[in-house]
Amino acid sequence: MLEPAIRADPELRLTGSAAPSLGVSLSAALAAGADVAVDFTVPEAALEACEAAITHRVPLVLGTSGMGSVDREVVDRKAVEAGIPVLYAPNFAIGAVLMMRFAELARPLMDGCEVIELHADTKRDAPSGTALATVELLGGGVPVHSVRLPGLVAHQAVVFGAFGQTLTIRHDTSSRKAFVPGTLLAIKRVAGLRPGLTIGLEAVLPELR
Repeated sequence: MLEPAIRADPELRLTGSAAPSLGVSLSAALAAGADVAVDFTVPEAALEACEAAITHRVPLVLGTSGMGSVDREVVDRKAVEAGIPVLYAPNFAIGAVLMMRFAELARPLMDGCEVIELHADTKRDAPSGTALATVELLGGGVPVHSVRLPGLVAHQAVVFGAFGQTLTIRHDTSSRKAFVPGTLLAIKRVAGLRPGLTIGLEAVLPELR
């Protein structure tokens, strides 16, 4: 899905693909030359991808969910030392970024809130990276309810309550194509970020600054 979108974008050129099924490592793919690397794999492989990108001094767009705080600290330190920007986004759907921003605006004005996140039963981590990022943005202490069922893609609702009223801010993904525009934007703009780890797609969305 992402590869055809990159090929179709006149501003981008795909120089290589890496996957165990192809018998090609990211390090080998980067050795062929690239301006930006993109990794959407699993947490166990994310650090290896970061190491490869930093070693080859190639800016990295990272979409792997479930990265721990320790891993992030390691990536940030190594990327700063190498002078390489790494952009990690819990969610590349622009609508999801807006959902989190609107929730941040509502938080001080409402008495309480909870997060409900729903994903396909194939998603390994729970709560999702988006839910955890939302809770962090809201100042912590927000309960999260996770649902994993077949037929779902990616959905999240932030439900606020106050005297005599509720407010629900919700984002629904009906297709994984929703993640493509944000990813393409990140690929084009990651090189302009500071060296080190930057978290959140909003870093390359000047409209939200």
